[in-house]
Amino acid sequence: MTDHALLLVNLGSPASTSVADVRSYLNQFLMDPYVIDLPWPVRRLLVSLILIKRPEQSAHAYASIWWDEGSPLVVLSKRLHQAMTKEWAHGPVELAMRYGEPSIETVLTRLAGQGIKKVTLAPLYPQFADSTVTTVIEEAKRVVRSKGMKMQFSVLQAFYDQPEYLDALVENVRPHLQQPHDHLLLSFHGLPERHLLKLDPTRSHCLKGPDCCMTAPPEVLATCYRAQCIQSAAAFAKRMGIADGKWSVSFQSRLGRAKWIEPYTEAHLEELAAQGVKKLLVMCPAFVADCIETLEEIGDRGAEQFKAAGGEELVLIPCLNDDPNWAAALNRLCERAPLML
Repeated sequence: MTDHALLLVNLGSPASTSVADVRSYLNQFLMDPYVIDLPWPVRRLLVSLILIKRPEQSAHAYASIWWDEGSPLVVLSKRLHQAMTKEWAHGPVELAMRYGEPSIETVLTRLAGQGIKKVTLAPLYPQFADSTVTTVIEEAKRVVRSKGMKMQFSVLQAFYDQPEYLDALVENVRPHLQQPHDHLLLSFHGLPERHLLKLDPTRSHCLKGPDCCMTAPPEVLATCYRAQCIQSAAAFAKRMGIADGKWSVSFQSRLGRAKWIEPYTEAHLEELAAQGVKKLLVMCPAFVADCIETLEEIGDRGAEQFKAAGGEELVLIPCLNDDPNWAAALNRLCERAPLML
């Protein structure tokens, strides 16, 4: 059977480290209504203001972590794509990016041209958020409608709590935890708090703050990014046998002045140093491939900040990337993805 394709989708990256390419990428990314959920005129004005200075700053950051083969996120996603071609037995395996190239539209058009009628869509995000998972699904819907394609989609669900994912994470991190260290920080990508409140079916649960995340009812947990992050961190720590007080959670990559999920990674790094943590391990479980948010924001700037605050060493633990255990786990997760579209 070779007519059931697997489409892996990651966030994407600028085509190069030039300011022009970074500006184009940021414009596409930030103008997504699932990323900045404001009315179009307000969003357009805000993004235009951001694009005055941000592209030059981001271009410098990208240049500091860019590989000879290109963007680390794209290179590592391509390696995972190659690994998945050996795992997925039902048809072709493709890779697309939500922003930049190869686009979802380009790849779906190619699959349709090959006569593919069934696709498992795999957004490569362990936790659910509108700004990651929903936007991928909606873009696939848009392409199918606009092109008049006859395609049936199964969609990989958030897998933050799935044993296959957690086991792959444990095997990836275990060698690093065997090295001397004082504390493990799990730094997740942040979100504006309003994104949580908008998806809270109770309209009140998320107002209680992070303490409610471990006991969130199923209807809240299904779409609460913060609760999924905290529960996956707790499940990972339990699997690894890490004692309470030896690990913590924070949220990085805050943009703008809106209130985002706390605690902020920047502030937490300084707190840990002030508490006497000298050797800090940091993992970033919201990402399955290393990227600017892990390599530059944590591995470079975060390490400098931690040392400036009194810490001695920050060690960034690599993401799952193209680890064989992860590829096998991802295949099993995709095999049972439910039919949705």
